Amino acid sequence: MDRLGMAREDDGKEDSYTENLIGTLLAIFGNLLVSISVSIQKQSHVSLAGNKDPRQYYHTKTWWFGLMLMVLGEGAMFVSYAFAPLSLIAPLNAVSVISSSILGFLFLREKWKAKEFLKRYILTFLGCAMTAGGTYLFVTFGPNSHEKLNAENIVKHVISWPILLYLLLGIIAFCLILYFYKQWNANYLVLILLLVALLGSVTVITVKAVSGMIVLSVRGPLQLSYPIFYVMFVCMVATVFFQASFLAQASHLYDSSLITCVNYIFSTTLAIVAGTIFYQEFNHEDVLHICMFALGCAVCFLGVFLITKNKRRAKAFEPYVTMDMAKGIPTIHDKGWAVQPDYNGSFSYGALENNDNVSPVTLPVGQDQSVSPGPVSQYQSTELKKD
Repeated sequence: MDRLGMAREDDGKEDSYTENLIGTLLAIFGNLLVSISVSIQKQSHVSLAGNKDPRQYYHTKTWWFGLMLMVLGEGAMFVSYAFAPLSLIAPLNAVSVISSSILGFLFLREKWKAKEFLKRYILTFLGCAMTAGGTYLFVTFGPNSHEKLNAENIVKHVISWPILLYLLLGIIAFCLILYFYKQWNANYLVLILLLVALLGSVTVITVKAVSGMIVLSVRGPLQLSYPIFYVMFVCMVATVFFQASFLAQASHLYDSSLITCVNYIFSTTLAIVAGTIFYQEFNHEDVLHICMFALGCAVCFLGVFLITKNKRRAKAFEPYVTMDMAKGIPTIHDKGWAVQPDYNGSFSYGALENNDNVSPVTLPVGQDQSVSPGPVSQYQSTELKKD
């Protein structure tokens, strides 16, 4: 009997390892597809603007191809939650940061000398290496236990006192932060992204529950007839909607690279905490594995910070000068939307809109959309004609 029990335990561990591997590969594959799709769609925008094509972006094949890849990538990430622990899937979003940096570099068509290139991008390469190393650590030492998410197990988790306490504290924290954000006009990035991360912790819990019940329904007993499935589904859609709303508000106020870094750290940390409390993913792990997992996440956080550090550079005011002259005088515009790809000295390949979301510097008082210089000398007008 002891041998039979040990054999069953070994079989269970092997099944767990196999499912973890499937979930990890799906998450990596999904993140890669999403980053590639974003690159293709942005390149479609840039091509239309560069060629002065009057068509809308959704009339191009490349944009639709990018959208198809994005749907496949999001689908792969959604299914990955059904196979692997939540604490293992959440930090793998770092893969999209690495791939976006590499793809952005491939889209750059600038020629650099070796010393200049190294000086400019050494931190980004170091960040990619650290993020890859951290990913290896937390995947290797991450939790291996993974239960089947049927409706009964999910209901037991929802009504357990640790979850109720966690949800109560989360709701209180969310309401307090939201009060300061709305009533006191505290538009601090940390507050906005804390709201996003608190909502995200609920999102990943519900995504894992919905995904697990759908996969289990495909494999065997139907789970979609239980009310808990629809409760989780509604919570998932609602939290995703409000996350997108707060992220849109943050993108109008702060640099996109800074948002990427801080949001990854906050959202990953709270997602791991949520997975630990709700699904009890670290109950059967020893101290060494937990410490190495935490070290891998910390290395990933530092790597993402270094990758995005190069992108957060202040931009001086550079007026956009129209090529069509009005009475021999160039018209200067203060525009926040770039027509050509805006590389900004970073690994982003540019798009119709400013990738880094840096708000344009306003012209001094008294200057509108055009600036009329003083008397133009004969030499200056000759040079203008030559141009």
